[in-house]
Amino acid sequence: MELAKGLREIQKLEGHTDRVWSLAWNPVTGVAGIPLSFASCSGDKTVRIWEHNHSSSTSSWDCKAVLDETHTRTVRSCAWSPSGKFLATASFDATTAIWENVGGDYECVSTLEGHENEVKSVSWNPSGSLLATCGRDKTVWIWEVQPGNEFDCVAVLQGHTQDVKMVQWHPSRNLIFSCSYDNTVKIWADEGDDDDWACVQTLGETNNGHSSTVWALSFNDGGDKMVTCSDDLTLKIWGTDNEKMQSTDDFVPWRHLCTLSGYHDRTIFSVHWSRDNIIASGAADDTIRFFVENDDKDGLVDGPSYKLLLKKEKAHDMDINSVQWSPGEDRILASAADDGTIKIWALTSAG
Repeated sequence: MELAKGLREIQKLEGHTDRVWSLAWNPVTGVAGIPLSFASCSGDKTVRIWEHNHSSSTSSWDCKAVLDETHTRTVRSCAWSPSGKFLATASFDATTAIWENVGGDYECVSTLEGHENEVKSVSWNPSGSLLATCGRDKTVWIWEVQPGNEFDCVAVLQGHTQDVKMVQWHPSRNLIFSCSYDNTVKIWADEGDDDDWACVQTLGETNNGHSSTVWALSFNDGGDKMVTCSDDLTLKIWGTDNEKMQSTDDFVPWRHLCTLSGYHDRTIFSVHWSRDNIIASGAADDTIRFFVENDDKDGLVDGPSYKLLLKKEKAHDMDINSVQWSPGEDRILASAADDGTIKIWALTSAG
């Protein structure tokens, strides 16, 4: 596939009245004629649902719904279930709300309570049967989806020594990855048949990990590589043995492959790996950067190396909190920032 040479701003979306913290694309949109759609969440205590309107002569993005009057503080994170039918929203009010999409109308059908204080992140497992949340209370909670929109907490994972910033399920394995203010990424696995979850690996400074807060992580399409981003101004690439992972139910450890440093000069808050292997990062330097694997390396480097594809300085007026690639065929990226705006971008082959 031809490498992109430029980044075109398609539209700036306004509506939130405070910083926009997080974005989540609905995974079942952008294919088979279903217009692309995503959710955004904000310090204004609301969630907005945006949809691509391509019936008009000028293609535009419109706000289709505002989800409000549920959370009483900042909504920090949002995530769609794999079916696209449910949206989970995590808030500083210590709750996670579950919204059901009924023909474009969103109804809050469940509220998950248990965290002591701010919930920072939420993630569904690949089958949509489990939900993970994490927060400032240093814990990761696992919830099982029950009939009738009930959610039962089946495990509380303790091991981080500080605020847990993000939780992500592995795209194909029953593994949870969490990253924290304690500078580590922890990997959790269900060791038995009775929700006996345990930490199976910690990626920390002693094994080439980060030296400051780890803000986010993202997997490549194959699930055998992961990128993490940090307050230490670096991105790190991690890998696991894909063949071994597919041939055993046992946990296969992850290892550090390379570190990308010297690019962003302020905290990197968000990173997302696209299906066609482009890594996007957004940071407090108001810049979005794109990285690809370096195919023409000289053979002196052991393992993969990555190079800067392009950068967009002043992408927003303030800190960039989230960058997310869309599902579907097009190379669309959405970014969200402290300036209260969301921007939709397209990679272009023209410089």
